[in-house]
Amino acid sequence: MDEKHGPEPTDDQMLARLGKKQVLKRRFGVVSIFGFAIAELITWETVLVLFEQSYENGGPSGAFFGYIIASLSTLSVYIVISELASMAPIAGGQYYWVYMMAPLRWKKISSYLIGWLTSLAWIATIATESIFLGTIIEGLIKLEQPDFVVQRWHNTLWSWAMVAVAIFINIAIPNTLPKFEITILVLHLLGFVAITAVLLALSPKASPEFVFHTVANGGKWPSQGISYCIGFIGNVATFVGADASIHMAEEIENAAINLPRAIVGGMSMNSLLGFSMMLTILFCLGPDAKTVNSILGSDTGFPFIQLFYNSTQSYAGAAVMTSIGIVLTMACSVGITTTASRMTWSFARDFGLPFSRFILKVSKRNKVPVVAVFVVCACACALTLIYIGSTTAFNDVISLTVTAFYGSYLFPSAMLLYHRVKGNVLPHGTLLQGQGIDDPNNLATTAKATDPKDTAHSPISDTIEIIPNAAARDGLGANTTIPEKSSARPIELNVAEAPLIWGPWKIPGILGILNNLYACLYMIFVIFWSTWPPATPVNYTTMNYSIVVTVGVLILSGVWYVARGRTEYKGPLIDDEVAAIMHIAV
Repeated sequence: MDEKHGPEPTDDQMLARLGKKQVLKRRFGVVSIFGFAIAELITWETVLVLFEQSYENGGPSGAFFGYIIASLSTLSVYIVISELASMAPIAGGQYYWVYMMAPLRWKKISSYLIGWLTSLAWIATIATESIFLGTIIEGLIKLEQPDFVVQRWHNTLWSWAMVAVAIFINIAIPNTLPKFEITILVLHLLGFVAITAVLLALSPKASPEFVFHTVANGGKWPSQGISYCIGFIGNVATFVGADASIHMAEEIENAAINLPRAIVGGMSMNSLLGFSMMLTILFCLGPDAKTVNSILGSDTGFPFIQLFYNSTQSYAGAAVMTSIGIVLTMACSVGITTTASRMTWSFARDFGLPFSRFILKVSKRNKVPVVAVFVVCACACALTLIYIGSTTAFNDVISLTVTAFYGSYLFPSAMLLYHRVKGNVLPHGTLLQGQGIDDPNNLATTAKATDPKDTAHSPISDTIEIIPNAAARDGLGANTTIPEKSSARPIELNVAEAPLIWGPWKIPGILGILNNLYACLYMIFVIFWSTWPPATPVNYTTMNYSIVVTVGVLILSGVWYVARGRTEYKGPLIDDEVAAIMHIAV
């Protein structure tokens, strides 16, 4: 096959090369998707909420140095994810990439499991974020009314209210989302300046010795090293979710370039803001152990609320500062709902979920997958009901996030490492004769392996097999042959098995390989330690069930695959219109 270089493809051409037609509206430009990426991480806000975990196991020095390691290592991970997003900017993200790079024998099952894992992780994140909102609001009420008795069903109702707001914005006024995200970006920056200024101006300060040299082992682990590693997960959780922008790929202008810029740029800015907030908190906890313990043991349930009150000596001041965090967390919840619906819709588009024919529908009026929005929100609301019965059981839902997300990052990252070391990824701009977008009318053609020993790359075969959605819906399966009018021997086609070609954004040469390797090793480290409980002795209330929940999701999705999925899911499908163009062009 002849290689040549051509002009950069348009967004529609790039999407068509991946087998999909443009269905959603490209609402986001470079600034608005950058705001979206920032709003989904909300790192300095999350530092306020979660710093206690790294403080308890590691102390102030563990929290401080752990944050630096976590931020730099997570940036390494998201650089790899950005390289994948630049190669294939598509809403399905991880499951599509896995299918694209996995050995032929394991393509379907591996991408199917990753699709389920990613979809459920995002749904669980909606539930987690909305419950956090409810608990913060109740903590603020508790600060003013110490006799207030927190009822868990109150929290669930608060979370439902937040989900309702997210549904309204996503369905009723979706065209405002880009401006909404830019507004949140501004509030994110102004809120950071306001809160850090108040804390630094009004709080009594701890000494540098306390911040940089004090350690703690609140979990009573047999060694300080184990305690550090367990507390480290608190810092890791601060950065979970940067792949949110990936699932918006089909709504971003110039996605192959702007998507990596948003992910890496958003992660970098959030890391710096989070670092400053971590330092501010540690210095402002107080000059003595008694003050620190009173903040950490606050009846509000959130040390940062007590810290705000201690600094301002005013309920109104604490309420205003906390309200900034509430608004930003609510905005994050809106974006999470958007992301979860796009991921679920994309997987349903390839018939990876039950009732996919229903879920994949897109509103003709506003170009939004309305059914998918309602489905993910309904599932999230159902998960919040668990909180009423048992906080321990709901913690199992929360535990799904870190382990599941990092698992979904690890699989495609490891496969990319293999292919880049083997030299299987072609240079950016490579066009293969008879494939790609060298002819403006030929929006997408690809080659599928005919040798069962082959993996992701193969020569052209002697038979044409197009996989339109209509064929799958009619039960014809993935290997439906479309007769060819031409006398020439046809080509067997399957988009996700196309030769791998670098996108316009990547880390070149040995630096890219080393970064990819480090990211994979770091993710293995995170997944391992994310399964440990926070303290000893361990009982059923303190046990970390993340591995149980994650494996449970994989087992259940595997059972469904055997029962129904293997007949319905054929991998990423080629849309009818794209298949027609490919057929004509052959």
